Amino acid sequence: MKTITTTELETLLSTDETLNLIDVRETDEFAGGHIKQAKNVPLSDFSAKVDELDRTKPIHVICAAGGRSMNASAYLDSLGFDVINVDGGMMSWTGETV
Repeated sequence: MKTITTTELETLLSTDETLNLIDVRETDEFAGGHIKQAKNVPLSDFSAKVDELDRTKPIHVICAAGGRSMNASAYLDSLGFDVINVDGGMMSWTGETV
């Protein structure tokens, strides 16, 4: 499993608007501000929703600080997904949010 920083994620998003980004924070946290391209799949529902994820390209996983995304990334990695954890989470994100 790979790990990138939020700065690296911001660079990737500037060149690839179709990047597969999953935000595993709870719905209320996500509603409080998130990266435009992110899809919310709360960690509390994660195992039930994993079949809905796109396996055709790498999945970048973010949360608030990095703990939940690391757990989700490890789970996806165990299922054979190409997964990249975003270290530092939204607390480290300096880009635009919606």
